[in-house]
Amino acid sequence: MSESRAAAEKPPRRADARRNAENVLEAAAAVFVTSGVEAPIREIAARAGVGTATIYRHYPTRADLILAVYRRQVESLAEAGPALLAAEPGPHQALTKWIDRFVDFVITKQGLASVLQSDESCYDPLHAYFLERLGPVCTQLLDAAAAAGEITPGQDAYELMRGVGSLCAGAGTATRYDARHLVRLLVSGLRKLE
Repeated sequence: MSESRAAAEKPPRRADARRNAENVLEAAAAVFVTSGVEAPIREIAARAGVGTATIYRHYPTRADLILAVYRRQVESLAEAGPALLAAEPGPHQALTKWIDRFVDFVITKQGLASVLQSDESCYDPLHAYFLERLGPVCTQLLDAAAAAGEITPGQDAYELMRGVGSLCAGAGTATRYDARHLVRLLVSGLRKLE
């Protein structure tokens, strides 16, 4: 039986099962930030309000859970760009809000950093996936802000995302270091000079 046929014959998940899977991903993301990716599964289960068996039913290995958390966060961030562009009064404001969400992602991702740099081959495609999904979104926001005359044209999305990532690198280690403040200054610096 082909994989696509097997997937088509697989019954859809019940609403409570989908909700449990979402709760697990939210809880895992929060726990990974505070306790690292090696946190006990029971800590994630308690935060999600489910049993550990529920976690293993949806995510049989820790790697499956880590990959699901990472992908969910990337997809959420990718979807937020166009939504913010449509909802905000101006493209620069949409860019600013998206970058704020990007900061949240980068700080969460730092909890995953040791795993993403491990020898486990299942994590290898994640960096490329991150760039493929988020680079075009950031480019769209930058281009819209430049077209509206709100920022200096010709800004590079990869460079901006890399700069934000670098500013966030010290977020968890220094008590008097406010990465968000520095990122706001960086994004404000994109403004077109009159």
